[in-house]
Amino acid sequence: MSLSYESSGVNYDQLDAFKRACQQAAKTTAGLLKDHGYAEPASTRGESAYLMEAAGHYLAHVEEGLGTKNLVADAVYAATGKNFYREIAIDTVATIVNDLATCGALPISVAMHAAVGESAWFADAKRMQSLVDGWAEGCRQAGAVWGGGETPTLRGIVNAATIVLAGSAIGKIEPKSLRITGEVRDGDSIIFLASSGVQTNGLSLCRMIADKLPQGYSTPIGFGDSRSYGEALLAPSVIYVAFVRECQRRGLKLNYVSHVTGHGWRKLMRLEEPFVYEITTPRPAPALFQFMEKSGPIDRREMYATFNMGIGFAAYVDPKSADAVLAAAKASGYDAWLAGRVKKEGVRKAVVVPSLGITFEGDTLQVR
Repeated sequence: MSLSYESSGVNYDQLDAFKRACQQAAKTTAGLLKDHGYAEPASTRGESAYLMEAAGHYLAHVEEGLGTKNLVADAVYAATGKNFYREIAIDTVATIVNDLATCGALPISVAMHAAVGESAWFADAKRMQSLVDGWAEGCRQAGAVWGGGETPTLRGIVNAATIVLAGSAIGKIEPKSLRITGEVRDGDSIIFLASSGVQTNGLSLCRMIADKLPQGYSTPIGFGDSRSYGEALLAPSVIYVAFVRECQRRGLKLNYVSHVTGHGWRKLMRLEEPFVYEITTPRPAPALFQFMEKSGPIDRREMYATFNMGIGFAAYVDPKSADAVLAAAKASGYDAWLAGRVKKEGVRKAVVVPSLGITFEGDTLQVR
């Protein structure tokens, strides 16, 4: 029997219904921005970052969480003594600032939210310091100050043995012309930037797989990769802020950017306007994903509907500037390639991967 993300307790239909309800209620408060000298720009609701518009700039605000990846780190730590909390902290910063950068905002300040069930969680000095060091490193990679945070002890809500990691960030777009607004056109090129693995995406399902394996997280993943399952899952996420910053520095316009996290490759069609996103040159899935597909087992379509499958960021650009954008990505340290193109087919909205026989129609992603 194949596993699915829903079988791990995550139902996107239920989550997305709540998110849409929140967006509708939140929009009724937009008028309050006027007293602060800001206004809500069109089409910011439903995007990865919330924007506030002033005369000469935008402010961007994001709140994000790690999810359950730290439970993998806890299990590996208990079994092997290897401490991955530095990587876990980078993951948390990454999921925040990558969302922020999708609108063209560069992060200014990042705040940590670290909730525990018992304050004794911090008594493990090695683990605690790794978390601190990793958070600071993530902020440095993002070019942002670590501005503060909150460490509530929530006995009865949070398990005493665990920590809930999340945070927020503010960023700025100045001049306003640097905003990434979603000006996608028929024929645009799709550029993929590689991920480091699962990053912060789909860990509940990853943990279900570990529970089925006789060696658990110590299982070698194979497929040409020498790491154990746990080590591969805990590779720190890539922070893509430097890519956006370098494109801005070079005067390269990004028509739209998608942070490929929850919903897997369906996130490639996050933009509200209907387009068909045809992925003509997907790379083979990295070893970790091949291992999970086999070990689950997980249907291939479900894999691409849930995981990033080696893609952390996607940029949609004018084909005339695709080579220059690729050069900017590589100059700032990213593995990037031309992966496909955007097509206008009336009102159809879909992600199509012909070589894999996979198609996601627009009704499979309902985030607005």
